[in-house]
Amino acid sequence: METTTESTFRVLGAAPERDDALLLLDRADHEPVSVAAAGYDGDLADDVDGLRPGYLVDATLAWNDGDARFTDVDVRKRTLLTYADAVTGLFEAALDTMEQAHQEGAGVHGRPTFSTDGEPNGAVYVFAEQPGERDVFDEIRTGALPLEPLVDRLDEEADCEHEIFVFRPLEHDFVVVYLVLRRESVLADTVRDTYDCPRPSEA
Repeated sequence: METTTESTFRVLGAAPERDDALLLLDRADHEPVSVAAAGYDGDLADDVDGLRPGYLVDATLAWNDGDARFTDVDVRKRTLLTYADAVTGLFEAALDTMEQAHQEGAGVHGRPTFSTDGEPNGAVYVFAEQPGERDVFDEIRTGALPLEPLVDRLDEEADCEHEIFVFRPLEHDFVVVYLVLRRESVLADTVRDTYDCPRPSEA
């Protein structure tokens, strides 16, 4: 029997267990869900094909025997979410935040960042890795560790489209999450150029 679900979702990226599915995070309960990304027709096919990691969407999902498919999807915000592994040459704010976390023995620590003019332009958070116990980078990618509370906090500064970078440094025992306030800003472009993270093309 087919059932439907309507909610607001964050697109996390490709589903890890399927090549033909997207992984979404339900904003209502922070539960991840895999949704078929292929086999649609007409405008819906174009809409699904145009989804990118980080997008915030209103969607209706149809469920049949445990499998979910889109019946409708509408993009609310084209926020972008980018993952990079084995990153080197971390920026100063990330290094300072990691050092403070070390000193305080904190598993998670964050701080706002500012432009040269003193204007807020984002926030950096560090999450301590726990080798052999949990993979924080993977938990963020799969939605087991939702970033939505951090995005909500950023929205309080400016309710706009952001760029979110999730970095696993090569030489540090933290995962770094950098939430850049404004999409396609000078800061977002600088981060992408520095860490070789080209902005995805848009359908």
